[in-house]
Amino acid sequence: MKILVTGVGGQLGHDVMNELIGRGHTGVGSDIAPEYSGVADGSAVTTAEYVPMDITDAAQVSEVITKVSPDVVIHCAAWTAVDAAEDDDKKAKVKAINADGTQNIANVCKQLDCKMVYISTDYVFDGQGETPWEPDCKDYKPLNVYGETKLAGELAVSNTLDKYFIVRIAWVFGVNGKNFIKTMLNVGKTHDEVRVVNDQIGTPTYTLDLARLLVDMVETDKYGYYHATNEGGYISWYDFTKEIYAQAGLSTKVTPVTTAEYGISKAARPFNSRLDKSKLTANGFTPLPTWQDALHRFLKEIGEI
Repeated sequence: MKILVTGVGGQLGHDVMNELIGRGHTGVGSDIAPEYSGVADGSAVTTAEYVPMDITDAAQVSEVITKVSPDVVIHCAAWTAVDAAEDDDKKAKVKAINADGTQNIANVCKQLDCKMVYISTDYVFDGQGETPWEPDCKDYKPLNVYGETKLAGELAVSNTLDKYFIVRIAWVFGVNGKNFIKTMLNVGKTHDEVRVVNDQIGTPTYTLDLARLLVDMVETDKYGYYHATNEGGYISWYDFTKEIYAQAGLSTKVTPVTTAEYGISKAARPFNSRLDKSKLTANGFTPLPTWQDALHRFLKEIGEI
């Protein structure tokens, strides 16, 4: 198959391109930069075909995707700076990228009759309670601008297309970009103690593992909504940090605090990011490995162990 991947300059797009090319598919990478701007690690994505595309420009999206003529578009590009999205001077841009940009892509996919994968988030829910969110739950109550615009993107896809996969993920980490693990490692090397919230519960998602699942999906026609994070149980950010330091051999003290004690951020964060992933196995897909195993492999990949 020929697959166009948006957002290849980011964590997930980078790994998706490498995964699909490794399986013999034809991968075309895209992002807003004139040339590929991700990590220069010598992997397949760095030498694959690349086409610049501004997803907020409907005419350009139509021209680029029509010319590529893919069988599938895996849409990884997004505005993901959650706090910055709350700034009044940023809100229009966040909507243009996450909502309108996704609609532009969905419109072309409909014209070309190609499959589309949209990467979404637990932030489309209100994050209350302790019950894991089910993929087909429609009780949407996003807490912030980021969640609102990602939900708008979901609806753009589901209202426009029949051949789509909407995959919600959480707590993402990968080699190509900034993430919580890299931040905690940097802090742990320069501080004796770190305070981390223990009342926000979820599960991490390693982009390398997610990429494998996404390519598994597009090789089928089992369309619909899915949740995909690593296995290994639900944890807090505090639990995650403790395991990061344990595996990396750091002795930094980790002190648990509540979200209220930690301090208010611009964007409200969900307390309950538990995602029910049982639909994956029900539809014949192999779940992601445990987050503990994923963390170990990631730390090896970035040379920390």
